[in-house]
Amino acid sequence: MSVIDTRDRRRDRGADSAASLAHLNEPDDARLAVATETFRMLADPTRLHILWLLAHAEADVTTLTEACHTSRTAVSQHLAKLRFTGLVASRRDGRRIIYTLADGHLARLVREALNYADHQVTGEAPHG
Repeated sequence: MSVIDTRDRRRDRGADSAASLAHLNEPDDARLAVATETFRMLADPTRLHILWLLAHAEADVTTLTEACHTSRTAVSQHLAKLRFTGLVASRRDGRRIIYTLADGHLARLVREALNYADHQVTGEAPHG
């Protein structure tokens, strides 16, 4: 394979990656329902905080409880809802359960929601 072919393949993969970030089709009822349910799950401050933390690094219940300054029971209940709706994935590591976000789109959504909130709170001018 030539150097040019290799560059073309890398460029094409980059285009595929960028294209996966933009879904330009008009949403149908199923997509609107899933998006609505996702926003419903983001509408709780503790769940949003958990998702923000998981957007930065995987974590166990103890770590999330300490960071959220709430009870272990509450964090566990929120994690159960987030797992049930598919927003959070988990894996076992010895005796601990480690939680991660299920999708990169969700990490970007959480970050953007909190960036928007930051602008509202600080009065910083909106971006174009």
